Amino acid sequence: MRAASSMRQLLLLSLLGLSLAGCASFGSSALVASSAPSDLSGPAASAIAGDMVTKLAEQVGPGSGTIILKPDGTPFGQALETSLKSWGYAVATDQKTKGEKTIPIAYVIESYNGQVLARLSTGSVELGRAYSATAAGASPASPLSVMQRG
Repeated sequence: MRAASSMRQLLLLSLLGLSLAGCASFGSSALVASSAPSDLSGPAASAIAGDMVTKLAEQVGPGSGTIILKPDGTPFGQALETSLKSWGYAVATDQKTKGEKTIPIAYVIESYNGQVLARLSTGSVELGRAYSATAAGASPASPLSVMQRG
């Protein structure tokens, strides 16, 4: 039974990586359109955004630059922007920034097999995780996947 659970988690992470691979690529300050389902509840979007930003801060440092974000107007996009600001990041939703270190970021949130798959990407790191989401919130359903670019 434990092997089946481990295989299921491995399959979910593999599908997350494959289904989202290539969705975001960063050139020189290029913004990539982000996407999330509009039916994700506000509390679930906030929980996922909070968890992902905490993990992002562990990788790139809290408040270490201006985040360049092209939100999609969904509850997740709004929750992500709020969470980034609460961690001390300046957030620009257009490409007009002056001389500071910028970190372009994109996200993809998809529903799959009763879970929500989340990916947050920058030019140097990609984070991915599956969540169990309800109308009241969300909790991690898989380990965090981290891919660092050299």
